[in-house]
Parts: sequence; C-alpha cells; structure tokens
Amino acid sequence: MSSLLTSIISTFRKPAGIKTITPKVEKIVAPKVVKQDTKDAENSATAIITFAREEAQKIRETARVEMNALSDSLRELKTKLENQENEVARRENNLEAKKTEIEKNIAATEITKTEIAEVLKKQLDKLERIATLTRDKAKDILLESVQKKLQKEIAERIRAAEDEIKETVEDKANNMLVDAMYHGATDYVAEFTISIVKIPDDEVKGRIIGKEGRNIRTFEKVTGVDIDMDETPGEVRLSCYDAVRREIARVALERLIKDGRIQPTRIEEYVAKAKRDIDKIVFEEGKKLCHAVGAYNVPHDLIAMLGRFKYRTSYGQNMITHTLEETKMGMKIAAELHANVDTVRLGCLFHDIGKLIDEEGSHIELGVALLKRYNMSQAVIDTVAQHHEDEEFSCKESIIVYIADAISGSRPGARYENYDEYIKRLKDLESIAMSKPGVSEAFAIQAGREVRVIVDPERATDDEAVLLASAIRDEIKATVTYPGTVTVTVIRERRTSAVAK
Repeated sequence: MSSLLTSIISTFRKPAGIKTITPKVEKIVAPKVVKQDTKDAENSATAIITFAREEAQKIRETARVEMNALSDSLRELKTKLENQENEVARRENNLEAKKTEIEKNIAATEITKTEIAEVLKKQLDKLERIATLTRDKAKDILLESVQKKLQKEIAERIRAAEDEIKETVEDKANNMLVDAMYHGATDYVAEFTISIVKIPDDEVKGRIIGKEGRNIRTFEKVTGVDIDMDETPGEVRLSCYDAVRREIARVALERLIKDGRIQPTRIEEYVAKAKRDIDKIVFEEGKKLCHAVGAYNVPHDLIAMLGRFKYRTSYGQNMITHTLEETKMGMKIAAELHANVDTVRLGCLFHDIGKLIDEEGSHIELGVALLKRYNMSQAVIDTVAQHHEDEEFSCKESIIVYIADAISGSRPGARYENYDEYIKRLKDLESIAMSKPGVSEAFAIQAGREVRVIVDPERATDDEAVLLASAIRDEIKATVTYPGTVTVTVIRERRTSAVAK
C-alpha cells in the first residue's frame, strides 16, 4: 500500500507548466482483507490530484499576470524609444536648417566685404587723382599733422600723470621703503678687506719659502693662490679670484706659522684640515642665512653655495650681508603690497647665486640655469632672471626683488667702485644727453645719480622738453649700468636783459 501511494504522489508532483496527466489506475486484485485500505488510497489519490490541479491553476494565473506586466513594460519602452528617435530626428533637422542659414550668412558677408573693398578702392583712387598724391605720401602727411596736433596733449598728459604720481604715491612709497629698510637693517657694515697674514719676522718668510722655494711652490699648488711677500714688511699677501680658496690658504698659513714646522707634507695636511673646517663654516653660514630669512626647505648644495657669500664681496660689500639685508627688505615690501612673500624670499636669496659659479656667462644666466637644475618654481626663476632688467618684469614679485637689491646696493656706504669705471659712467650719461637734438649742455651730478640737461629755447618747446627727458631716461636705462636710479632733469629757460647807461 505504501509503494502505491508513493507512485501516485510522484506521478502528480510535476514541474509548473507541465500538463497534468490523470494516471490510469488498473484494477488491483487483492484479497478482501485489504479492500478498505485500497479505498482509502484511492480517496487520498483523488485529494492529491485535486490539490495538484489547483496549484497548476495558480501557477498558470501567476505566469499570465507576469506576462501581461512584461508586455506592458515592453510597450512603454517601445513608445519611449520611438519618442526619442523622433526628438533626435527633429534636432537633426533643426541643425541642418541652422547650418544652411549660417552658410548663407557667410556667403552674404563675403559678398558684402568684396563690395566694400571695391568701393574703398574706387574712393582711394579717386582721392589720389584729386589730390595728385600717392597713398603712402598722403598717409605720411596725415600722420605728421596728427603728431604735431597731439604733441602738446601728450606732453600735458605726461606732466599730469607725473604730478598725480608724485602727489598720491610719493609719501606712501617713502614710508614703505623706510619701514622695509628699518626691518632689513643688519649688524654688518660694508667690508673692504684683502687677505693678509701677519708674520713676526723675516725668518718666518724664509721658512715659508723653504729650501730652493719648495715650500712656497707646494703651498701655491695645493691652495691655488699666489703668495706675495715682497710688497710690505711684516705681512704676506694672498691673492686669488676664488675667495673661498683664499680664505683656506689664509687659515692654513696662519696655523703653519703658529706651528713653526713648515714643510711640504705638513703644508698638505694643514691645507686639507683648513679646507674641511672652511667647508663646515660655509655650510653653517649658508644655513644661518636661510634660517634668518625663514627659508627651511632649501637643497643642501644650495645652502653650501649661499654660505660661500661669506668670503665674497661686490664693490666692497660683503655678499652674505647684502643678501640678508636685501631679503629682509624684499619680504617686508612684499607683505605690505600683498605679494607672494615666499617667491620674493627665495628670489632675493638666490638673485646673485650665479656669481659663485666659475663658468662662462653672466651671473644671471648661470643663476637661472642652476635654479632650473634644482627644479625651483618658475616664479622664483623669473625674479632672478629679471632683477637687473635683462628681461621685462613678468610679475610684481620680480619688481620687488629688483627694488630691494637696488636699495641694499646703492645706499650710502654700502659699496665702492673703481674710479675709472665711475668716470666712464659719468661721461656716458653726459654723452647720451648731448646726442639729443636741441641740447646745448649736459652735466652728470650727485655721483651720477642725476643728469642736468640744458636745452636751447629756440630749438625746443616746453612740450618737446618733456618728451626729451623721457627719451634720455629710456636710453640710459637701455645702455648704461648704474647703481640705484638716475634722475633726468631737463631745463629750458629764456633770459632777456637790457642795460641802461
């Protein structure tokens, strides 16, 4: 009986969607004792069949509902796609229409331009025939007339602009520069020194020279400096273009004299030790300079190079002093003008670093190339490249570095220069002024910081005198190297006198 129920149940437990098949129940011949069980099994089978049919009906109904929903979704999607296709087609038609319209407008514009050119050519030809002048000649006459009419207006505008600048800017600029110089003041003064080593007596000179001159030759070879012992009694002069080498030689020679045992092997030993000591001093001086101005991320090699400024001067001004002073002033000015203080800080710090590179080229070119190798920002490189106006200023930070450098280098007592070069600069200033038409006399005064120009009142008007001052100023800026600034003063006056007898 159990096997029969299992067979019936497995027959009606089919997957959804499979047509229900009513099993054929064969007549079972069994003993009378089991008739009641058979009838119960048939009733169970009938109940199972009924349940299976109901479940199949539910499955079919669910499938039908899902199919209808899917059909509705597909219809909506189809409608949406058709609408989008229609919108795209409409936009394409609009674009084509606009393209056609633009092409028509371009064609009409070209035709109009051609017509205008033809009309203009006819008018110019007609004017040339009427005036009997060529176009170029008429243009020159017209420009000359306009220039004469505008000359007075240009001069008046220049005077008005200068007066306005003096009235509104001079006080603030003076206050700003005074404040910057106050904050940039250092404890140093300009240095006017040479490398001199004092010796106690002539016997020490003999030991320095050595037998057949071997000591002095060794010393000069190892240090790279020249020794002069004949000029002044009681001292030895050391000369070398490289100030660091000269300092190493000075330290080594002083220690050798103190030791007293001067011979080639000890010379090499003392020079090597002095070199190590000076390298440490140089690096410490460079680090001290960087920390004094708040520059803490400077590459190690650049710090060491900056430290070499300690043993270098420019026109008698110690370079590390000048750099510290200039950087402090530049940072103060940048803060007052709301400029980039970091750019000005590094620009002032590295503006003269090219002077430490013993290669061919100007110190500006060498400094720019060095900073590029260390991937400095372009803004810092521009300040170095433009601090002597070799290039046009690209930003206000470059102008600030230029101003700070000029203040530090041109202040009284900061530097001295060669007398011949000084005379040459004065003559150049006067020659530039005398080369201009209408100038009768010119004088360079105040150590070359001002040029007084006297013009002939019969050959130049007041307006031309204003333009003349600007022309002389521009030529001086382009051709003459000078510290600080040069003021050009043009004087035009008429004097009339009569004598009563």
